[in-house]
Amino acid sequence: MKVLAGDIGGTKTALAVVDVDGRRLQVQSLETFPSANFDDLDEIVRQFINTQHPACDYASFGIAGPVHNGICTTTNLPWRVDARRLAADLGLRQAWLLNDLEANAWGIDTLDDADFLMLNEGDPQAGGNAAIISAGTGLGQAGLFRDGTRYRPFASEGGHTDFAPASELEIALLRYLQKQYDHVSWERVVSGMGLINIHAFLSDFRHSETPDWLAEQLRDGDAAAVISNAALTQRCPVCSEALDLFVHLYGVEAGNQALKLMATGGVYIGGGIAPRIIDKLREPDFLYGFQSKGRMEPLMRSMPVRVILNPLTALRGAAVYAETVLNAS
Repeated sequence: MKVLAGDIGGTKTALAVVDVDGRRLQVQSLETFPSANFDDLDEIVRQFINTQHPACDYASFGIAGPVHNGICTTTNLPWRVDARRLAADLGLRQAWLLNDLEANAWGIDTLDDADFLMLNEGDPQAGGNAAIISAGTGLGQAGLFRDGTRYRPFASEGGHTDFAPASELEIALLRYLQKQYDHVSWERVVSGMGLINIHAFLSDFRHSETPDWLAEQLRDGDAAAVISNAALTQRCPVCSEALDLFVHLYGVEAGNQALKLMATGGVYIGGGIAPRIIDKLREPDFLYGFQSKGRMEPLMRSMPVRVILNPLTALRGAAVYAETVLNAS
């Protein structure tokens, strides 16, 4: 079946026609749109339909935000999306909304070995639940419940739980952020905005003046990408320290989620940031943060940890979800 599938993020929206038959998928007519340039999702989908003329009766969208009864108020966009209204407005038989990380979870089973990079082998025979965590514009999390036969993905808003500092430096970071936010969540430190927050904190904490070249790039470009690039090229010591702390905290929260879900079946690192800093994730800081859970450290070491490299995982998952729901009805 052909599904108009979407991956709706705070920064960009990807739409495509996906021909789906179980694990066999073909992604066609892929287009990407800057989300903030549009007033709502309807406007983006209409533009896609007018350009591509997809022959689809069904649509399925993974969207960054909590979904309840087919309705989502997006977390990092001023949108309210209603799947039933969207389907009616666009002349579709049915449309579905699911959390973007739940869509990613649905897409994992459609990927090949080449779509992953292993960070920790763990116990290759281990089964049980799995988890996915993705830092991008925000911090998404989802789970995969193992029912004895297959994985059943489910959504989570765990990225909005309270940030828990564990060192004097991290306590200082929390106090710095409390001056700006009523609630300091993990998303405020592990995301694109999180890296920017950490860099601003360290600049203040270290009494470090931002170089003119960096200030100009931060002003004119993608600030998170500017900071990570300056760190990876070793052009700025504060940027390097910011990225190191970001990577450590990413590992810490990935481990927190894995413990809560008892993710012995594996932990998947998704999102747009991880593939761009893959060499940093291979360094000890990430797995140290992930595995350092006191008496639970042996359990954490047994959990396989993989980075998802395929940027179309959520799109694929949204299409698989639509087929699964229709086949079950």
